[in-house]
Amino acid sequence: MDKIVVLVSFVGLLLGTAGSNLSDDVVVLGELESLEIEGDDVELFDYPSWTSERGSKVLVNVDGFGAVGDGVSDDTQAFVNAWKQACSTPKSVFLVPKRRRYLVNATRFKGPCADNLIIQIEGTIVAPDEPKNWDPKNPRIWLNFFNLTGVVFQGGGVIDGSGNKWWAASCKKNKSNPCKGAPTALTIDSSLAVKVKGLTIQNSQQMHFVVSRSDSVRLSDVQISAPGDSPNTDGIHITESTNVVLQNCKIGTGDDCISIVNASSNIKMKTIYCGPGHGISIGSLGKDNSTGIVTNVVLDTAFLKDTTNGLRIKTWQGGSGSVQSIRYQNVRMENVSYPIIIDQFYCDSPTTCQNQTSAVEISQILYRNISGMSKSENAMKFACSDTVPCKRIVLNNINLEKEDGTVETYCNSATGFGYGYVWPSAECLTSSDKDLIIKPTQEVELAKPSPENLLHSEL
Repeated sequence: MDKIVVLVSFVGLLLGTAGSNLSDDVVVLGELESLEIEGDDVELFDYPSWTSERGSKVLVNVDGFGAVGDGVSDDTQAFVNAWKQACSTPKSVFLVPKRRRYLVNATRFKGPCADNLIIQIEGTIVAPDEPKNWDPKNPRIWLNFFNLTGVVFQGGGVIDGSGNKWWAASCKKNKSNPCKGAPTALTIDSSLAVKVKGLTIQNSQQMHFVVSRSDSVRLSDVQISAPGDSPNTDGIHITESTNVVLQNCKIGTGDDCISIVNASSNIKMKTIYCGPGHGISIGSLGKDNSTGIVTNVVLDTAFLKDTTNGLRIKTWQGGSGSVQSIRYQNVRMENVSYPIIIDQFYCDSPTTCQNQTSAVEISQILYRNISGMSKSENAMKFACSDTVPCKRIVLNNINLEKEDGTVETYCNSATGFGYGYVWPSAECLTSSDKDLIIKPTQEVELAKPSPENLLHSEL
């Protein structure tokens, strides 16, 4: 940014022609520039290890409640009994020991719990691998934590969903199979001030990690992995939650690395590694004529490799609500099919979706310092509704190319403006007043995250 000199044409404002439009857009740009949410400048979390305070902690080891840890014996009841003890005891540590493999069925771990509970996962928790034997009372959950306050999850352990047979039974793998939901590996639901650090979640039956109906959740150093062809295996899914911070997370799955859906706001993502997968998504929203609202989202520093989408906003026709005040910045792409995409015609359905006039309104979206390689010609695609256009899309320092050809920007019913260097050209994305275009007066050196700073390890 220090090397960028921009020339803003205020002629219209000074002469009184379309001045209100210009001033409105300048205000919008200022709001996007200064968009801040809780935790906007925090560093990676530094939790004191429970071992350093062992004398003041009450250790609740699942082995002490009969867990075998051989990966074959059913340790569910031992986990339930250990949870009851840990949850009711102040300053307790619910310990899953290292170098052990614990087979646990679908379980709800309910709060509220006594103060200062730490869930220390060092070993591996593994799910039963046979869908036919899954608990019919809990068809969509595996490890579900409900109504917790001030709880810390930490450790170098693994949560393994044993998802292979679930994926094979998916209608997305075989269209002759019925389409039905599968369990989420780890869910934090209806909770407050929860922190998660260092865990690995892999091979989930469907979504890996869901944050639902919660406030002030912090995730750091979380690794999530599943094969690129595993269906519906979103990495981190945020729904009906506020003040969520994701930091230094490495995610590679068969669906969205991160998905943010209805009634979510104040979401901060910093230093995210994504791939394979479907990218970092807001949505889908508006399915079955529903209302979807997502506001105040910031992504700062990300590397996406071998994903079908990069930065995506996806909504269904017929929906209502809004996506507003979103800032993406400092993102590097490698071999991404659609690096920047807004799709108001999203249709993840075995049948053709009908055209509808209503749509989720999308406005005030800022893309800054986005660079890398596009796999398709449409490096930027803004496919918006004719009746509910996308408005106030701002592009600043964009440099997207294609190894074996040219790139272009596709627009339908989308308006906004660009400044700094913008490639491919986004002339189709123009505000209603030409004076709103902000042009560089000199060549721009676009910041590109170096491989040393963003070394992506395949998951």
